[in-house]
Amino acid sequence: MATGKEMTRDLYDKHRSSLESAVSACRDRRYFSLFSETPDRHRGGADAQAAGRARHAAALGRSFDLEQPGTIGRAGAEVSPYTQQPLGIDYPRADPDALFAAGSRAMVGWAAASVETRLGVCMEIVDHLYERVFDTAQAVMHTAGQSSLMSYAGSGTNALDRGVEALAYAQMAMNNITPSARWERQFGSTLIPLQKTYRLVPRGVAVVFSCATFPTWNAYPAMLANLATGNPVIVKPHPTGVLPMAIAVRECREVLSASGFDPNLVTLCLDTLEEPLGKVLVKHPQTAIVDFTGSARFGSWVEANAWPALCYSETSGVNTVVIDSVDDLDAVIKSLATTMSLFSAQMCTSPQNIYIPKSGIRTATGRVDAAEFGERLATAMKYLAADGKRAGAILAAIQSPSTLHLIDELQDRGAKTGRVLLESSSYVHGDFPQARTRTPLLVELEAGAAARALYGEERFGPIGFVIHCDDRDAALAHATTDAKQAGAITAFLYSTDEAYIERAEQAYSLAGAQLTINLTGPMPLNFAAAYSDYHVTGLNPAGNATLTDLAFVTSRFRITQSRRLVKDS
Repeated sequence: MATGKEMTRDLYDKHRSSLESAVSACRDRRYFSLFSETPDRHRGGADAQAAGRARHAAALGRSFDLEQPGTIGRAGAEVSPYTQQPLGIDYPRADPDALFAAGSRAMVGWAAASVETRLGVCMEIVDHLYERVFDTAQAVMHTAGQSSLMSYAGSGTNALDRGVEALAYAQMAMNNITPSARWERQFGSTLIPLQKTYRLVPRGVAVVFSCATFPTWNAYPAMLANLATGNPVIVKPHPTGVLPMAIAVRECREVLSASGFDPNLVTLCLDTLEEPLGKVLVKHPQTAIVDFTGSARFGSWVEANAWPALCYSETSGVNTVVIDSVDDLDAVIKSLATTMSLFSAQMCTSPQNIYIPKSGIRTATGRVDAAEFGERLATAMKYLAADGKRAGAILAAIQSPSTLHLIDELQDRGAKTGRVLLESSSYVHGDFPQARTRTPLLVELEAGAAARALYGEERFGPIGFVIHCDDRDAALAHATTDAKQAGAITAFLYSTDEAYIERAEQAYSLAGAQLTINLTGPMPLNFAAAYSDYHVTGLNPAGNATLTDLAFVTSRFRITQSRRLVKDS
């Protein structure tokens, strides 16, 4: 039987082709994926899906088995948005000091391993996570409230591709450093030859926060980028969404152990809503790196207080749509209605504010009044939610009860400040009649200071605003101001005027928002493709890190050197 050390020599060769293809895709930004987004094309077939569902059902009401140091108790308070019943799973709670100490000890052997060894082990972790992707999908579905398909594709295969993307950039960054060099220079009449050795040194223990609604999508890249560059990882899940990350941590630990490394390179640090540990972990003296995904409010605190640790953040923003002129308004409305309804807009890329000129939208058949546009969009959104089966696949479920309160508050305020085009109400899910659900709220407003109190910040959930502006230039100015002041990850533009499009591209670029132009059809407007789409620019308050580029990995390790005089024989 091969030893752990022998196994690691084989792992890089096993996954070399996949990693090289990922590196190539990152360079030319073409379509690439290691995994099919269709569940029935999983390599395990229907049996794998059934087994994942069975394991999820068997895990309910039981303790989650995870052996790690520093356990001081157990906790767990997750509630399924679909059944509104507790999952009944408890997890080990650990003393943070014990996790940091264990991670620091584990880092010694891991940092000494070759780049190829670490990459091979990381790719094997990805392979194991794909093997258990149906387990993760069930966990995400019943903690975050995503639909079955989104849980599999968005939080499963696409999240894994984002993780591999991070590994590809890590390989590029580390392979860019030559391990040794001979250097010679003449000083006077003497030639000084030096042999120089360069070593890649990890920063230290990394703390990775995962969010409640999309726990794996940001966590996988952060975890794998840290591991590949030699850093141990402490995963801090949101208390309402522990299970997806507990599965990931367990798979990581099993692969690390089987490969001959200390499994304490990856640990889980659980907290509760009543006793949060986020600030403790960020300010811990052994924290070297913080990867944060979550609310803008806490994210701002993390960015301001993480020093001297490095901080990589993605928080939230106000994603805007500017509509000037279109060829096919029905197609635009259909795309907007679908994207604004998808997962009840509980995504950091969901459109929120739609800006249109008061004079209306120019179309091939004439100008459409601004008020008429809002009413047609409301009708399209209402249609999507009218059937429980259709709504379940698109709207899915509401992750947090606090979102329901926010919808009610803004519906009331919207009625007083503007006009409610579409009232929000619960709908009966076709498969889970007890699911926590709400249909979209759509409010029409006039641009200005009074209305800005409603739309000038991210309103997380199925909440949209149609905002009338003086003209198309004012619409663009309002939209890009949103990005600069409140942050924006993405933005959307519809116009048939190339000069206006060029101005918009420049304005959104300066505001640090990625722009999608004149897109309609079956692809969701906010779909972000691994290896091709840069997610977050770091140029506005929506976050300081990009998934994924070289900057996401290069500072996670540093370079030391030694040099010695060469005495040629």
